[in-house]
Amino acid sequence: MNYAEIKTCDIANGPGVRVSLFVSGCNHRCRNCFNEVAWDFGYGKEFTRGTMDMLIEELRPYYVRGLTLLGGEPMEYQNQVGLLPFVKRVKEELPNKDIWCFSGYLFDREIVAEMFPKWELTRELLSCFDVMVDGRYVDELHDITLRFRGSSNQRLIDVQKSLAAGEVVLWDGQ
Repeated sequence: MNYAEIKTCDIANGPGVRVSLFVSGCNHRCRNCFNEVAWDFGYGKEFTRGTMDMLIEELRPYYVRGLTLLGGEPMEYQNQVGLLPFVKRVKEELPNKDIWCFSGYLFDREIVAEMFPKWELTRELLSCFDVMVDGRYVDELHDITLRFRGSSNQRLIDVQKSLAAGEVVLWDGQ
């Protein structure tokens, strides 16, 4: 897996100060995507053990609330393979940090309904996520007043409550 960018002091992609990892590779190709360069799976740098170690250290300070995964598309299969060991490590070493994931895939219709039956690692990966912003960016629905998302079709989902309920439960903003 490759990554396009790392932001170690991000305040735009989730609540509080965050460390954000922008993975490379996306098949959605949303019109006017803010990060078109990250569509290419080969773009950027290789995500190595050293990268993981650096990110863990950047997440350690008390003032960092959590990790955000964006892209590209974190839920593309090859990115899931690369991310799973890392997010498991974050949850083990830094259990008080939350993990957000931005995905163009719909949580209920594409991730749970289609990916879960195909790949066991999808279920394991989601077990580590706290919030998912789902849905493709739709330029015609762009709205700068929305919190943590670019277009009005996108949802802020409480992943653990949704998995427990068997239906989408929206994040309450806490």
